[in-house]
Amino acid sequence: MSNVDDPMAWVETAAEDYSVAQAALRRQKPFACPASFHAQQCAEKYLKGLLVARGSKFSKVHDLLKLSGECEKIGIIVTVDLTRLDRLSLYASQARYPGETPTLAEAREALETSKAVRAFARELLGIKPSGKRSSRRRA
Repeated sequence: MSNVDDPMAWVETAAEDYSVAQAALRRQKPFACPASFHAQQCAEKYLKGLLVARGSKFSKVHDLLKLSGECEKIGIIVTVDLTRLDRLSLYASQARYPGETPTLAEAREALETSKAVRAFARELLGIKPSGKRSSRRRA
């Protein structure tokens, strides 16, 4: 990562994770574990990017509920369902190792949750759907 204090650096790496999660699910034989992991990473990096944009430090955790709580403390109310955020948090480690791996349906839900976090964060950061920043920053 180029600069941990630059919210756009967080956006760029989150966008990579989002693309990888999408690609893993688009395969003829989808990869549920990598898709779930990268969906979680996408959401985590967008939340951390929001915190950085407001000049706030963040915990070095993968727990999306904790990060959402840190956002709330500085006035950012994350509008994504907390139950879904909590489930998505599990994939930071669960999806990386054999054992209780996510199903294809769970991986698709993980991607949808990260998509919701992505849309929320990009709106707050003033990023237009085209990927360009608007001249008005709100975060």
